[in-house]
Amino acid sequence: MSDTRLSFKEMCARFDVTPRTLRYYEYIELLSPEREGRSRFYHAREIARMELIMRGRRFGFSLEELRQWLLIYDHEGTETQMQVFIEMADRQLAALAEQKEQLDAAISELGELRDSTARTLENKAG
Repeated sequence: MSDTRLSFKEMCARFDVTPRTLRYYEYIELLSPEREGRSRFYHAREIARMELIMRGRRFGFSLEELRQWLLIYDHEGTETQMQVFIEMADRQLAALAEQKEQLDAAISELGELRDSTARTLENKAG
């Protein structure tokens, strides 16, 4: 494992998060930085966890889902964690597909309404 060590400020910059976000992730036990006095330092394990958290958020997973998923690794190991990830991914893929269908329908409806309104304006002007 690398002996990379990031300060609190460096961690915020690397992941483009606010100090409040990073403190919150620590509060809800997603991260456990090393403490030296009032300073916090993040080593390879915490950096890897943060990468997983950021990726999970991008995919739409809740912080609680991610927290539970990360705990599985600590208590049950990689294989169980991977099995749970597949289940989580299947659920999220279904939810995202539904959201995509809703967005496609809204885009289509808005486009039709826009075009209809433009035609009405053209007819009144002409």
